[in-house]
Amino acid sequence: MWVRQLTELEPSADGTRSRSRRYLAVAYALCLTQLLSGCFLGSEKPDPALDIPESYQSGPRNPAAAEAALPQLDWWRGFRSRELTAIVEEARAANLDIAAAVARIVQADAQARVAGAPLLPNVALGGNATRSRASQTTSSGGTATSSGRSERVLYSGSLSASYEIDFWGKNRAALRAAEETAIASRYDREVVGLTTVVSAANAYFQVLAAQDRLRVARENLVSAERVLNLIQQRLSAGTASSLDTAQQQSLVASQRAAIPPLEQTLRQNQAALALLVARPPERIAIRGGSLRNIALPRVTPGLPSELLTQRPDIREAEAQLAAANANVENARAAMFPSITLTGEGGYQSTLLKTLFRPESAFYTAVGGLTQPIFDGLRLQGQLDLTKGRQDELLQNYRKAVISAFADVDNALVAIQQTTRREQLQREVVVSSRRAFEIAEERLRSGTVDLVTVLQTQQTLYQAEDALAQARLARLQAIVSLFQALGGGWLPKPPETADAQ
Repeated sequence: MWVRQLTELEPSADGTRSRSRRYLAVAYALCLTQLLSGCFLGSEKPDPALDIPESYQSGPRNPAAAEAALPQLDWWRGFRSRELTAIVEEARAANLDIAAAVARIVQADAQARVAGAPLLPNVALGGNATRSRASQTTSSGGTATSSGRSERVLYSGSLSASYEIDFWGKNRAALRAAEETAIASRYDREVVGLTTVVSAANAYFQVLAAQDRLRVARENLVSAERVLNLIQQRLSAGTASSLDTAQQQSLVASQRAAIPPLEQTLRQNQAALALLVARPPERIAIRGGSLRNIALPRVTPGLPSELLTQRPDIREAEAQLAAANANVENARAAMFPSITLTGEGGYQSTLLKTLFRPESAFYTAVGGLTQPIFDGLRLQGQLDLTKGRQDELLQNYRKAVISAFADVDNALVAIQQTTRREQLQREVVVSSRRAFEIAEERLRSGTVDLVTVLQTQQTLYQAEDALAQARLARLQAIVSLFQALGGGWLPKPPETADAQ
């Protein structure tokens, strides 16, 4: 198009055909150069050299067993708690970190539009009205002139356009880098969303654990006070000593002192939940309950190769690496010639009534080429900088993949061990409670010494508190597995599942 316009601007005289051929030859050469630019500036995509295992070390070896219970999209509903579901859904809708991540997506999209602007011509419409008056004392002899017009008026209206021909792909690479950054911002929003849901679930379980431990502490305080009353009765009857009473009083005081820290923990986790749903602590009410009422969802980790597409942090690192690859192309292309086309056309006249007549028309067409020769190694330094950033993001991507595999293995081990720990701790509680009940009965009948009673009390109190913490650790391990797997997975197409 621009070649045809240039040929049409030439006057119809001898040599017009030869000039047109020269323009066409130049245009074909430039187009060929643009096609061959990919050969000179080929994309250098580094090989991450990933070592992907066939199965997880602590997971099932059979692929069918590994994919028997993949995470659901709304995986938090698997705990069968209406209050937890309501909190998580409110956090997903109102959390301020998620809102900030969405704002970063808007910024990244706008930056991509800015980066893509040089790929299109820059067109501007201008209009001027100039009134000027020449000095009347600049004539020969330094005397003022009275003849001739001393004032001049000039009207003009023009349309100008400029365009940089992206032969070497510099502007396309800049646009691609901005687009990959925008994609990375979307995966960052998924990372923030998953972190918010996990934080809400863990904080809610912390609230339930604190309530369970408070309930245990208060029940144990009642039991300790009951034993203290029995000892005081024996002291009045002369069958117990003041030392026995003092020891039991110390145990009662210890149980009473254990309550304030648990209440503080409860309030802190309620405040954490309020922050996650963007409310002040005074505007949120957590009913809570007990960890014993929380269901334990079944989840399997799938295959390690699938984790690369499920973890949003891995996808974010991949997009950032792709943006770095494009930045390297952009920095390399900046070392090649820059070709720009500039054109301006319009009307210019000293009289407004003759401004838009054909004889008032004017035009200007300019083609320019700029080749950097010496810039103090600025362009080379920029290229080295982008290459260093590319290598950094490559290592970050590899680390993200390896860390993902380690996170899944750690979560699987944690689920196995915390499940075993809770089972064993439950047996400890049953045995300790039986021992304390027997000791209390014998204390009433006066057939046991108080040292045994004190020991059984302390053992029971510690066992019940440890059981509440073991339940919490097991639930947190399940949540950590959901987080390690990248949250919920989209269901697989039936044909894919049948093939596997």
